[in-house]
Amino acid sequence: MPEVLKAPLVVEFPFTRSLGPVQSAFLTGLRERVVLGVRTGDGRTLVPPVEYDPVTAEEIRDLVEVAPTGTVTTWAWNHAPRRGQPLTTPFAWALVRLDGADTALLHALDAPGPGAVHTGMRVRIRWAAERTGAITDIACFEPYDGDRAEPAGHAGEFEDPVTGIVAAARLDYTYSPGRAQTAYINALSGHRTVGERCPACRKVYVPPRGACPTCGVATAEQVEVGPRGTVTTFCIVNIKAKNLDIEVPYVYAHIALDGADLALHGRIGGIPYDEVRMGLRVEPVWTQGARHPDHYRPTGEPDADYDTYKELL
Repeated sequence: MPEVLKAPLVVEFPFTRSLGPVQSAFLTGLRERVVLGVRTGDGRTLVPPVEYDPVTAEEIRDLVEVAPTGTVTTWAWNHAPRRGQPLTTPFAWALVRLDGADTALLHALDAPGPGAVHTGMRVRIRWAAERTGAITDIACFEPYDGDRAEPAGHAGEFEDPVTGIVAAARLDYTYSPGRAQTAYINALSGHRTVGERCPACRKVYVPPRGACPTCGVATAEQVEVGPRGTVTTFCIVNIKAKNLDIEVPYVYAHIALDGADLALHGRIGGIPYDEVRMGLRVEPVWTQGARHPDHYRPTGEPDADYDTYKELL
């Protein structure tokens, strides 16, 4: 049995969001080395602040400054920091209840080892050297055995408030397509397209999934399909994608390969975008060294009759 494929994949994008008045004040305060919470109707102070009381759902806007010192309420040791985490050396993730607050803030605690961390230990904020109005303005917490710091009373006095943030979202993972799709990908390297036939309904699915999506039974019988096929539906793309060297507008289509009972996705080339149509007969175009078709182009055959592909729309 051939080895199942694996590949490292990264999904990342910038996430942009606007801030309401409470979150804006909190992040603006961090930029000025001030920690703000919000006071609820029953006198509790929440840090980080929220705009609605989690108990009563009432809107809350009464900002109050708390101290940069606090107490660890619980923690977990991080032996191997990952990319983008607050510290590059081992550290503790800790919930810290700042002096004057009734809730705890999650952040990194810089300590020489897990033996140096305990619930109830006193800590203080280590501020980042450069601050922009983000949670990373708190570089981390550090052990502290001095006197309790008192708030300076800066709540609500800041100019040029932070009104929005851009957070980088990133996911690193290893993807394995499994047995069925490994066979499909390996066949593509030989300019062949294979699917798998359901033993119950006898439909051929491309790309194969290892199980019939209709009957739910396992599939194993390989069937070569195509290489030609029929455009069933399509869309015209008018926005140029980053790192994709294709001039707009261009067309992506669902293509029912001959012998398949499920349409796959592919780009249509070799024809003006406004001449692409349902029923157009197409064939794959391979580039040197590619493991999948670069695009599909018209074969010159007459268009397929609608009744031959209407069940695949």
